[in-house]
Amino acid sequence: MHRSSDIRGYQLQAKDGDVGTIDDLLFDDRHFVLRWVVVDTGTWLPGRKVLLPPSALKTPDMTKREYITDLTCEQIKAAPGLETDKPVSRQLEVDIFHHYSWNPYWYGTFGAPLTVDMGFPVPPADLDQSDAPQHKTEGDPHLRSVDEVTGYYVEATDGGIGHIEDFMVDEDNWTIRYLMIDTKNWWPGKMVLVSPDWLTDIAWTDRKVFVDVTRDKVKGSPEFRESTTVNRDYEERMYAHYGVHPYWSGWA
Repeated sequence: MHRSSDIRGYQLQAKDGDVGTIDDLLFDDRHFVLRWVVVDTGTWLPGRKVLLPPSALKTPDMTKREYITDLTCEQIKAAPGLETDKPVSRQLEVDIFHHYSWNPYWYGTFGAPLTVDMGFPVPPADLDQSDAPQHKTEGDPHLRSVDEVTGYYVEATDGGIGHIEDFMVDEDNWTIRYLMIDTKNWWPGKMVLVSPDWLTDIAWTDRKVFVDVTRDKVKGSPEFRESTTVNRDYEERMYAHYGVHPYWSGWA
């Protein structure tokens, strides 16, 4: 797993040149799956940002802090771009998938990340989709920015416990596995992980998320340190502490 803050700032390399820097990550707030990486193209394509599905990225080079994609610079340059600070519409998503001849994620398994499939054409943009916004030219209300949600306050069932410091991303399927919570304003010096599955509500206007655990449960949970490796042993201890079924068990 990698922190979202580590992914942001990585360079993106096409097959024949530098594309830019990963500036942000967009996730679906219903399933906490990353849908897009936002690449700032800098002076290469002034005024434009590039959207790519995470599955278009290969294994990162941690030493060089870069991701590589099989796309060419010309392919990326000719793709529909995101105008700075404008919301991502379903029409823009359809146009991008059509440009690259990729199968869009909303035609895959429910809640699963995008599967790149060069053998299937993109379905018509106006085809009825149960999880799509009613107006395909408007911004998708379920696409959220990692940069924007970082800093949201976190409320347990009996009071505040801190704020979202970062996100832990499972690159096997580009799922946000955990919210990294900084509790320094309540319990000095401790960082903990909380699963998005435990959220009961998100108040977007108030910049708050609500978690179905008590403050004491959080206080006694396994601590997350800078040196902590989030491996299966750590996860088993954490899920045992909270008394819930882990995501790999197959239980809801």
